[in-house]
Amino acid sequence: MHISKLGSAWVPVAACLALSCTASVFAQKIELNVLSGRPDMVSGGSALVQIRGASPDSLKVRLNNQPVPNGFRPARTAGTLVGRVEGLKPGANILQISDGHGTQKIVLSNHPIGGPVFSGPHQQPFICQTEFSGLEKATDADCNAPTRVQYFYRSTRKLTPEEAQKQPGRGELGPGYLPLNPTAEMQPDVATTTTTDGARMKFIVRVETGTINRGVYRIAFLHEPGQPLPNPWTSTPGWNGRLVYSFGGGCGTGFRQGQTPAPLDLGAVSAGYAAAGSTLDVYGNNANGVINAETLAMVKEYFVKTYGVPVHTIGMGGSGGSIQQHLIAQNYPGLLDGIIPGASFADHTSVAEPILDCALIGRVAAAMKTGLTPEQRLAVSGYGSWGLCQSRNGGAPNWMRAAACNSSMPKDKVYDPVTNPKGVRCSLQDNAANIYGRDPKTGAAPQILDNVGVQYGLDAFNDGKISAEQFFEPNELIGGFDADGNLGPARSSGDRRALRIAYETGRINTGGGGLGSVPIIDFRRYADVAGDAHDRMRSAQVRLLLEHANGSAANQVLLVNPARGFNAVRQMDQWLDRIAVDKSAGPVLQKIARNKPEDLVDACSGPNGEAITDPKRCDELYPPFRDPRLVAGASLIGQPQKCMLKHLDPRDYSQPLTETQSARLKKIFPQGVCDYSRPGVGELVTRRTWIAFGEK
Repeated sequence: MHISKLGSAWVPVAACLALSCTASVFAQKIELNVLSGRPDMVSGGSALVQIRGASPDSLKVRLNNQPVPNGFRPARTAGTLVGRVEGLKPGANILQISDGHGTQKIVLSNHPIGGPVFSGPHQQPFICQTEFSGLEKATDADCNAPTRVQYFYRSTRKLTPEEAQKQPGRGELGPGYLPLNPTAEMQPDVATTTTTDGARMKFIVRVETGTINRGVYRIAFLHEPGQPLPNPWTSTPGWNGRLVYSFGGGCGTGFRQGQTPAPLDLGAVSAGYAAAGSTLDVYGNNANGVINAETLAMVKEYFVKTYGVPVHTIGMGGSGGSIQQHLIAQNYPGLLDGIIPGASFADHTSVAEPILDCALIGRVAAAMKTGLTPEQRLAVSGYGSWGLCQSRNGGAPNWMRAAACNSSMPKDKVYDPVTNPKGVRCSLQDNAANIYGRDPKTGAAPQILDNVGVQYGLDAFNDGKISAEQFFEPNELIGGFDADGNLGPARSSGDRRALRIAYETGRINTGGGGLGSVPIIDFRRYADVAGDAHDRMRSAQVRLLLEHANGSAANQVLLVNPARGFNAVRQMDQWLDRIAVDKSAGPVLQKIARNKPEDLVDACSGPNGEAITDPKRCDELYPPFRDPRLVAGASLIGQPQKCMLKHLDPRDYSQPLTETQSARLKKIFPQGVCDYSRPGVGELVTRRTWIAFGEK
């Protein structure tokens, strides 16, 4: 396994704030742009190409040295020609354009519609599940199936109880949307809606379902059957030119297409936006940031080739959906122009460790001889509620366990340490074997989670909230999880090489890459005291990462319990529109900051729904808490996956230790304790982007 940076086709971050992220080759008179994506990452045998500086009458087109029909014609942008180049063979293709004054060439590297493009070798085995999304049975091993188009509408009449409570069906939109036969006479009860462009439209939604990159995608927008569809050359009143791409939550491992559909933003569709998503951009189906990014890239590429270049592409989604947005914006800039993470986490590794800590602490607290009062348990865990630690009961979540595969995987293929040691391993780290590789002897991917040297409850001890015995005993008993997700007496130890890869390739959110060059509206419902892992401090963590990596977090807005009626998509759209017309010079981050809508500022919602912009008042209403690593001495900005170690220092403890206690502490931590004054093992700010993964 090796990691390689793609070469000269890399696109600067600033270029991705324009209409699309394109790669250009310049001649004296002709300029070629690949509008549908990067020229080295074409998929599906076609590419949408733009030409500037050429006359359509004298244009000659050759593909792989063979003449092809000239399909280029005037586009929406004045002075440009756009054509869909088709018939690309697998691998490199040479597109040659001549207009009588000169010749220009560009290489288009084509990949299968089933992928992969840059994620590395496909996961195997892989379970096709097209029929759960209303498609026919898959026709090949890459889970491809014929595309299906359906129409639905909103009714002006009061729905029957059965209609109103109708549950989402295969490929359907869900409650409140009724199926419409596109060849039948129009229903008399079709409602109307008004788009952001002011067009009054019948509230009819066209839903396209198909397969790309082994996932099931859906694309939806307003469209009346029989009317022209939008394309790269012409627009239609049902689409305002913007695309909202939805990312689903959860956290699960792959090896399957996924039964959970993409959660399309139908509110945005009603206002004229197009909406899209894929089962492989639902984190509960596949928590692999590289596959998530690749799927978005391929679905968006198809959208551009079919319907045209979006003015903006806006990401939206909560929890696991927020993780995808953060990592895609950091590592694959240009795919998303603005992101709207909800109930956000920076990434899954930064939250996985404290969740596992919570499971360990919950088990130890119940087994301690000295015991902990309810207040002391909170002091050690750092959370606003003990419910999170109690609910884990010392066990590893499914995403930590090698044998916890989805039920779609045949049992005889699932890993078992005794009966099937070569079987499919479904832990979170094994799901990312395309990134980290595997141990050739065990078949396991390396571990990146670690708690060696972590002094659980350190701040609680120093603050006098727990005794020395209540500090020592949990750290003696804490243990950790092995590569199979089994609890054992030894602490978890992260692989140093894997940690280096994680930071270098952006698997951990460091605020670097392209994340500082994309507008962010982060919003959440406050749930810190409800035993929910979606705690408020995670948003603050991303802010600190942005400030550390870029010197400023002016591109991020934080909202807690936003006021009723808040429309994040419209706010983001307005923000992006302002940026697009700002032609002044200067750093991208400054341009983003000065074009932020005036009413889009950090705020929380007050008791009467009013917007409060005073941070102290927001903290009083919605107090932030901590987690076990922060209580152990880490800082929110410096919460490493694996800490550097140091010798025990009596000065680190506000309560004096006896010689016996010091000796006991050294026995608990024979390698030393965490030194949070230094960066963690392998820790660095991610700078490289558009990294491809593959085998030598």
